[in-house]
Amino acid sequence: MNKNKSKIIIFALILTLIIPSFALAETQSSPPELKADLIFFEEVLEYVKDSYPFEVDESKLIEAALKGMLQSIDPYSNYYTVEESASVYKSLMGTFSGIGIHIEEKDGYINVRDIIKSQPAEKAGVKKDDLIVSVDDVDIKDLGLEKVSSMIQGPKDTKVKLGIQREGKILIIEIVRDTISITPVHYKILENKIGYLQIDEFNTQTTQEVKKALQEFDNKNVTKVILDLRDNPGGQLTQAISIAKLFVPKGDVVHIRAKNQPLETYTSTLEKIKYKLVVLVNENSASASEIVAGAIKDRKAGTLVGTKTFGKGIVQSLLPIEDGSLIKLTTSEYLTPNKTSIHGKGIEPDIKVENTEKEDLQLKKALEILK
Repeated sequence: MNKNKSKIIIFALILTLIIPSFALAETQSSPPELKADLIFFEEVLEYVKDSYPFEVDESKLIEAALKGMLQSIDPYSNYYTVEESASVYKSLMGTFSGIGIHIEEKDGYINVRDIIKSQPAEKAGVKKDDLIVSVDDVDIKDLGLEKVSSMIQGPKDTKVKLGIQREGKILIIEIVRDTISITPVHYKILENKIGYLQIDEFNTQTTQEVKKALQEFDNKNVTKVILDLRDNPGGQLTQAISIAKLFVPKGDVVHIRAKNQPLETYTSTLEKIKYKLVVLVNENSASASEIVAGAIKDRKAGTLVGTKTFGKGIVQSLLPIEDGSLIKLTTSEYLTPNKTSIHGKGIEPDIKVENTEKEDLQLKKALEILK
């Protein structure tokens, strides 16, 4: 499980707050400097339209300007077109039409970080760590995760052709898309009646699936649990809070700090800790998974084992636009129960354990603690 930090697909990293639609408009209170800048922007736009020797799509120019403005703020803020917005919403819901892979950027191309079992990509022969170099004969170098993701996804029963680089060879694999329902939770009971609970991401299904797992543990008198948050890139804020409340005793879970707003605190009502808990984390445990890990560590509800987490302690809001497009903007920061900021820093585990390529020493340590 030794993996370098990588830029994991953006929709999986966001902590989402949905707020009402709004129309972008210049207000009467706009300062003179802003009005001058807007006039300058309009003048440049007109200059391009009048002087560029080929056909210009004005809407594409404005779209690029919006994307550039938001992307200049931080890696998590962005503007999505109507088509891209549909993909974002579907991904957050945990259901979309595609081929069933998790991807990440690598050397300008797209690496297959993981395969969803029994889905079209696996059935067609795509493997973990394959490098995607083309989609439908289009070279995807430097197109970025979101663009390539939108190219791979598409209506059910349609085909997509991937150019795969594997062991120095280029393979062409044609895949028929299907409806992909991401099951974010996996669980089983290990030796000595230790429950193992793995959360891949925090989508709309996560809390209900975790509750099902814990109910089965309770039915079989399991009181020791390993919560595996390794390589979990995050997801929805509400889901992270709901999961933390299942393990953290009565009191603070997380604090949200927004500009010009009082600190907002979410709390647990759990009267008593139910499980002896070990939480596995690594350098790819990010965002929502860090909310859960931070709450458990600060409130001493369990022991963190592994390596320092990713360090994404900011929250993005989705702002729907009237035309169906979408703005995603960083709007707040979250703090652990002890009011610690982890953004850019990560969370240090209670017990640091590095894995090897051949052995999962982190899981082994968790079993030792619980035995």
